[in-house]
Amino acid sequence: MAVSVTTTSAAAAAEASPPPKKTLRSYIWDTDSHLKSPEERRLLLKLDLAILIISCFGFFMKFLDQTNMISAYISGMREDLGMLGNEYTYATTAYTVGYAIMQVPSTLIVQKIPPAIWLGAMEVGWGIWTFAQAGMSSPAQLYAFRFLVGLFEASFSPVVLYVIGGWYTKTELAKRTTLFQITAPLGAAFSGYLQAAVYEGLDGKNGLAGWRWLYIICGIMTVPVGVGTFFFFPDTPYKKKPWFLTNEEHAIAIKRVQDIGIAPPAKITLRTFTRILSRWRIYAFVFGYVLYGCSSLAGGFFGIWLKSAGFSVVNSNVIPSGAWLISGFLSLSWGYLSDITKSRFTWVIIPLILGLIPNGILAVWPPGVPLKQFAFLTVGVQLMPGVFYAWAHEVCRDDNEERAIVASSMNGMSYAILAWLPIIIFPQTMAPDFRYGFPTSFGLLIGAIFAVILIHILVKREEKLKAAVSPATHLETAGSGSEKKDSGEDIDAKTAGL
Repeated sequence: MAVSVTTTSAAAAAEASPPPKKTLRSYIWDTDSHLKSPEERRLLLKLDLAILIISCFGFFMKFLDQTNMISAYISGMREDLGMLGNEYTYATTAYTVGYAIMQVPSTLIVQKIPPAIWLGAMEVGWGIWTFAQAGMSSPAQLYAFRFLVGLFEASFSPVVLYVIGGWYTKTELAKRTTLFQITAPLGAAFSGYLQAAVYEGLDGKNGLAGWRWLYIICGIMTVPVGVGTFFFFPDTPYKKKPWFLTNEEHAIAIKRVQDIGIAPPAKITLRTFTRILSRWRIYAFVFGYVLYGCSSLAGGFFGIWLKSAGFSVVNSNVIPSGAWLISGFLSLSWGYLSDITKSRFTWVIIPLILGLIPNGILAVWPPGVPLKQFAFLTVGVQLMPGVFYAWAHEVCRDDNEERAIVASSMNGMSYAILAWLPIIIFPQTMAPDFRYGFPTSFGLLIGAIFAVILIHILVKREEKLKAAVSPATHLETAGSGSEKKDSGEDIDAKTAGL
């Protein structure tokens, strides 16, 4: 009896104690930081240092390598390689084809090979191919090198997103995914500044043009990041314990993901693919993301327009950096707001609606410089890939393999379409007004808005169906992971016609 009284008194005292006060970290980082134990906060700090630093540096270099072609093109490569027609567009397509091919396979490969080993090897490889581009002498060589760079770079984004989605909760995921994603515009912005500095300081040095030095410098910068990936990038929590976590921290990490319903890995069989393909998720998310991705091409032609408008080589490299910095700031803002409000749909649809303004201006192509410059500078307002991916990861969190394949298919199918779409709507012979490209981008953006609304409707309907499952069904399926997926397939049968 005494034990019972003591226990009851302790419980009553715990209930009467006031909730923890919010700390500064709760306002500037995770909104529930004050509710987490010191051990959980230490776990998150270690994960952030390992995952975010490596992934952000790697993605920064990926986009620096990806966008340095436009910097090289307007800094002398066009003339040196005799690119007088649509060679730039063809080179972009070669890169995109290589990039699209490895999206889905990479997330399946890391189910067997640790991500640190796979990504480290791929990053060192793309650094070597980037370095090799300094020796190009013809457009044909450019096509080959761009294909290889795209092939080796392709694994980085889908694998990192898969790993991030396997560690973090709803109040943590979007901002971290966004932090990873905004290093893309930062890399693109830095490319302009780097090429401007190289052009002024190294052009002609040792008989090499400035654009060739750009590739040399980028290759040298990329390889060390790949080496660092070998040592610090973790696998998902259900697999091998990262060397930098204690056993207690690893146990906390597993409990965290179990509590929010992130499924452990399962054996990949034919049934894995039939299960995924029988659900609406892969079709809706891929379709919506493809429309969004294909509507976001306009910003890549800012430098070409500036050069045609009479701006110097240096200014044509530097001014577009402002657009990338603006889009990076806004993308981070969308991620923070998404985590604070715990809403993904809201912070996907709002940027898309705002994007109608600059895309509409470019579609009309008004006379004069100021309005077009405003449109190019702000066209990145619609970029929120981190929130979009966080949404897909959370919807698919009950199936590890679906979570991996859906996210990689979103990016892969988008790049597959982008492999040929720019050739049709953005041929270099139509520069700088691209009378097919900008109006098409505007139309695709409108389509993306409707697709995102459809995804939201499907998510809500699935949530209602899951809530309607009887408690008895939950008890019956509380056993093995395979049994849980069978229960999910029962729900999928009801939602297949949605």
